[in-house]
Amino acid sequence: MTKRAVVLLSGGLDSATTAAIARSEGFELFALTVDYGQRHKHELAAAERVARALSVRRHLVAAVDLSRFGGSALTDRIDVPKDRPVDEMASGIPVTYVPARNTVLLSLALGWAETLGAGDLFVGVNAVDYSGYPDCRPEFLDKFAELANLATKAAVEGTLRFVLHAPLIDMTKAQIIRRGMELGVDYRLTHTCYDPDERGTACGRCDACRLRLRGFTEAGFSDPLDYV
Repeated sequence: MTKRAVVLLSGGLDSATTAAIARSEGFELFALTVDYGQRHKHELAAAERVARALSVRRHLVAAVDLSRFGGSALTDRIDVPKDRPVDEMASGIPVTYVPARNTVLLSLALGWAETLGAGDLFVGVNAVDYSGYPDCRPEFLDKFAELANLATKAAVEGTLRFVLHAPLIDMTKAQIIRRGMELGVDYRLTHTCYDPDERGTACGRCDACRLRLRGFTEAGFSDPLDYV
């Protein structure tokens, strides 16, 4: 019997690669995209494109408006940092951090997984090129997995044990891209930029764009996206 997995699918490069990895491991994919009140919606359209390309069993979009809290350049009227050196990105927590975002997103994925009888959750977090986000660290993922098996009826009753998969956690962006290429991921469908123009064209200057572009260069490929 094919095992089900819930995959958090943002529409970005990392989550698309993660979903492809889950599919390659034989999982039936249920993709969850969260409209969390981000200032632009281009990544939601990208998630839909990626979900179709990967032939997921079901793609669900859930809305949780974190912009009501603000506190992030991705949800509030705060300028997105541009042209930062890579070593600066690796030190400190940038203003693009969305308070508790991955905790909220994984909790939603966990709730859906329990209703589906799916014990496997996939998330595309990365602790190498992770821009200082505290909720992309292995320590966070380990604790969330513990929480998942303490906080759910299925786990408490012993009918399901939850496993949190983060296949990209120790990979560089170049390694992620190479793995995605091996699996046939079409990176033209993805969206990475924190500050795109009104058409969704990537700025090429924010942290996310710079890490992506460097990753493609180091992987030996050309980024198929257009940039301003």
